[in-house]
Amino acid sequence: MRTHTIISFISFTLALITGCALLRLVVIKRPAKETGTDRADHYLIIIDAGHGGMDGGAVGVNGVLEKDLNLSVAKKLSAICSAAGVDNILTRTEDAMLVDDSVKSHRKMHDLKNRVSTAEGTAADGVIPIFISIHMNNFPSDKYSGLQVWYSKNDPRGSALAIKIQETAKTYLDPSNDRQTKAAGSSIYVLDRIRIPAVLVECGFLSNPGECEKLCSDSYQTQLAAAIFAGIAGFTGGE
Repeated sequence: MRTHTIISFISFTLALITGCALLRLVVIKRPAKETGTDRADHYLIIIDAGHGGMDGGAVGVNGVLEKDLNLSVAKKLSAICSAAGVDNILTRTEDAMLVDDSVKSHRKMHDLKNRVSTAEGTAADGVIPIFISIHMNNFPSDKYSGLQVWYSKNDPRGSALAIKIQETAKTYLDPSNDRQTKAAGSSIYVLDRIRIPAVLVECGFLSNPGECEKLCSDSYQTQLAAAIFAGIAGFTGGE
């Protein structure tokens, strides 16, 4: 392993440890609202693995299905959150759509609506929910690459969260990635309808052979999850 690679790895590890400690501190010690109670607010991370079941999402140049990569990265992010003592839930834990089998038509729309209702249903007094949707990108040309974060315009905190995740992805995954965060329009249903701080992370392009290979790597998926977590930590620590 080359020297600069070792240094980068050490720096990333230290930053991640710091991020874990910071987010844990913020979650536990966040000041209580002025309600006459001494109970502090805490963050709840809702991790949404995009697609699932009959909805495979994009298909990689090697035949990999987006839904499977989304779930793998989502589970890794959940594990990191749990290790840091951060409350989190997954919208799905298996290869399935979020819709009852009895629903026979418009299943995709029901699935998307259920993701939004699941996330918004976690909002309660003393709980600050944060919605992180994991996806993979795709494009007819194979030249494009790089993680990019979209955010919901319905809660102003979404933009700040997206910027932090985009920054940590650039720092720890790909310093040459100059992509900017973008506000989601009506084409991204979950971000268009949700009313809590929410982002959608396009982790990379399955249409790019080199990036697709990385996205299929268990070790790179762990790095992805860690970078996303570091962004969440940066956001919560800066509020």
